[in-house]
Amino acid sequence: MTAPLEDGEMLAAIDLGSNSFHMVVARYTLGQLRVVDRLRETVRMAEGLDSRGGLSAEVRQRALQCLSRFGQRIRDIPPQRVRALATNTVRRLAAPQAFLVPAETALGHAIEVISGREEARLIYLGVSHAQPPKPGQRRLVIDIGGGSTECIIGSGFDALERESLQIGCVASTRRFFPGGKLSRKRWREASAEVAAEFQQFASTYRALGWQEVVGASGTNKAIGEICAAMKLTKGAVTAQALPVVRDTLLQAGHIDAIALPGLSDDRRPIIAGGVLVLEAAFQVLGIERMQVSKAAMREGVLHDMLGRGGGDDPREASIEALVQRYGIDQAQAARVEATALRLFDQVARSWSLDGDDLRMLAWACRVHELGLAIAHSQYHVHGAYVLEHSDIAGFSRQEQQFLATLVRCQRRKIGKSAFEALPDRLLLQARRTAALLRLAVLLHRSHEADEIPRLEATADGPLLRLRLPRQWLEARPLLRTDLEGEPDDLAPLGVTLALTAE
Repeated sequence: MTAPLEDGEMLAAIDLGSNSFHMVVARYTLGQLRVVDRLRETVRMAEGLDSRGGLSAEVRQRALQCLSRFGQRIRDIPPQRVRALATNTVRRLAAPQAFLVPAETALGHAIEVISGREEARLIYLGVSHAQPPKPGQRRLVIDIGGGSTECIIGSGFDALERESLQIGCVASTRRFFPGGKLSRKRWREASAEVAAEFQQFASTYRALGWQEVVGASGTNKAIGEICAAMKLTKGAVTAQALPVVRDTLLQAGHIDAIALPGLSDDRRPIIAGGVLVLEAAFQVLGIERMQVSKAAMREGVLHDMLGRGGGDDPREASIEALVQRYGIDQAQAARVEATALRLFDQVARSWSLDGDDLRMLAWACRVHELGLAIAHSQYHVHGAYVLEHSDIAGFSRQEQQFLATLVRCQRRKIGKSAFEALPDRLLLQARRTAALLRLAVLLHRSHEADEIPRLEATADGPLLRLRLPRQWLEARPLLRTDLEGEPDDLAPLGVTLALTAE
């Protein structure tokens, strides 16, 4: 569990984007975040991604060197105050761990992979805190990244609709303008394809409506600066200005020859894809004017960390939403949670389990019967699948996989592949918390309302000793039989169970 923030503490958020890597460092002062440092490096991860999900050696090395420099800057910040998030390009890698393991070593901190919709939520959060929306009004936020584009409608600080499209400035430039050649024919064909992506949700978004549009991240900022330099606007992007920018861009004939006013050299190789995507968004969604925000996902990550450290963790609300959506038996979940946490408290020190492990165990207890909404047979498998593949606000992919793995291992035999999706750094605590959940579920199989009168657990390495009242256990022959068979079932978790009745 993340400890409350204290005045003067430092936090850092790192965004491993498909075009650039960003880091922002802030100090928590009098309940507010004060930015003290920003770093940005153009890495172009999406440039090194091939059709099979491989990453070129050159781009991989570029990314690792950047992360090493970032790591030097945040060396003295505690791990629990640093969040590094990877987005579209890492999501598309065929073997993400082959990159993430050396990347985490270079950075000196864990790296979380997040879904496109979680990325969208964090973008909206960052923009909303930088430019607080007017009460009662809805806002459309568009973020064009290197590999994906996020569109969010929100009200206040809450995202109401989130979409993530597999189109970005780097990916679109590579795909639609191979060799760097620019022509009106290519642009028309590309525009039709990109427009089709936005049309998937356009009717839903337009029906909900918005009062203002905000563009986030470097691409939108660059286009806004071009519009200002061409004296088309004062920094906003408008439906009248975009075609002028596009026509000027196409006159170059080749990406290397683009000479748009206000365009930086490092943005030139990818601006065509960015203008293409934004023009399609304006046309399909009927946008007339978009103001530009300096904030993006990294600022959203900082404010998300502030919520986690201040008792406003969005993951709590997401778990509660799952409980309600799937009609989970809350009384049974509470019984299992109480017992699991009793066991946790007794073995946490011996097993080196921390507050984050406690929270994941508690959440797993609350949703362990989620799969019953699908079918009783193999409900643990159904529940694990839903948890792994749903968009759950606030959770990274690794956190969802951790949660899904605990739920998958709560009963029956544990398959050899149960922990394959987890990075090595999470394996030991995942196996040990899975053992605690499994025992708690087993002890409450009968759904009895009464609390277990005496439950003692001690741990010594892989050995877990469990002591239960003899008379209480003898009155429950089914439970005793289940517990006697449990040592063999726990073996795949690396846990040896010794049961004592006294």
